[in-house]
Amino acid sequence: MELAHYSDYAVRLVNTEEPARNKDSLTSVDAVRALFGAGVQAARRVTDADVTRFRNVRGRLRSVFEAADGGDHVLAVDLLNSLLMEFPVSPQVTGHDSLGEDGRPHWHIHLADHPSNASAGYAALASFGLAFHLTEHGPDRLGLCRAAPCRNAYLDTSTNRSRRYCSDRCATRANVAAYRARKRLEAEESARSGRSAETAQDSRALSERRPPAGSGRSRSTAVASTSSSGTVP
Repeated sequence: MELAHYSDYAVRLVNTEEPARNKDSLTSVDAVRALFGAGVQAARRVTDADVTRFRNVRGRLRSVFEAADGGDHVLAVDLLNSLLMEFPVSPQVTGHDSLGEDGRPHWHIHLADHPSNASAGYAALASFGLAFHLTEHGPDRLGLCRAAPCRNAYLDTSTNRSRRYCSDRCATRANVAAYRARKRLEAEESARSGRSAETAQDSRALSERRPPAGSGRSRSTAVASTSSSGTVP
């Protein structure tokens, strides 16, 4: 099993909660067991007490993503190191279910489950996996979805570090919202331009209908001068 696989443990746990929507799916033993995946023996050790412990670890892992997403990489690393110290991993060399072309085992590193309880074992795997991803790809590859109100965690594995959303669904929703916002802005600007043009046109029309300033007085003065001179117009 590749070490990068364990980083998914952190993402799965963090995304059991949607704070902005006030949703939390981590409410039962079955929900906790589902995080491990099918066939994982550690899931059998889950008890009611693990539900609360898993929520605590979830909050701490989310803090790592929040710090990384906010650009505070030093804080993200410090928070992650705190988890690694509290939940150490137990690496083992294994070759189970992985045979080469010659029929011999393909030896690789596997992280053994922590023996004390299910939550400690899961936290150890999730923390180590996240640390592996961070050191391999950089802390800026840990992000939170930009499609409000979703704030799901994700691991950016794109070649150009361009990922901003947790899923294609959120990316589509955000793009549609941005498109509609642009259209509304364009319509508002067009309406303002139209009103400005109408105002300018009305001003010109009014100016054309109004006689030049002082023209009435000049005409009266000319007539008075002519009359006084005795000249018949």
